[in-house]
Amino acid sequence: MRFHLIDRVESWQTGKSLRASKFLALGEEYLADHFPRFPVMPGVLMLQACVEAASWLWRVTTNYEHPVIVLREVKHVKYGTFMQPGRRMDVFAELTKAEAATATFKAKGTNDTGEQTVATQFILHGYGLTQRGPAGVLADAKLLEHWKARWAILTGELTGRTVQQDK
Repeated sequence: MRFHLIDRVESWQTGKSLRASKFLALGEEYLADHFPRFPVMPGVLMLQACVEAASWLWRVTTNYEHPVIVLREVKHVKYGTFMQPGRRMDVFAELTKAEAATATFKAKGTNDTGEQTVATQFILHGYGLTQRGPAGVLADAKLLEHWKARWAILTGELTGRTVQQDK
């Protein structure tokens, strides 16, 4: 099962920060189990939304240099209020340090009333599969095509919606 937890990129500043949104609908499959009578977004998925926002920032900052981006380390996770269906989670990710194939981020999520849902610091690691031979070259090409198409959806390029790229 794969979750895409960022629904829209609101704005970004290459090499600095990105703002994104997650709209939590009651129909999200994990809410049936978490919890049936009091559905809330699991904390690990709030954290994952922060990681996804930071991954998008790193992709656009490095011009998609790393087809594969993985979470290497998480520090200082602090959860706040619950994220309930019908709410929007606004995610802000900030790049604090980048070195070759790793980058450090601070991120936070707030609900649509401004209450903090999650705040964290983490390190992402990026790599490609090209060095693994011809199959890796093909896999990298497919991943890059996928990420660029997804970016077009998240930023509204396909619908004509304009997203603010902060200067």
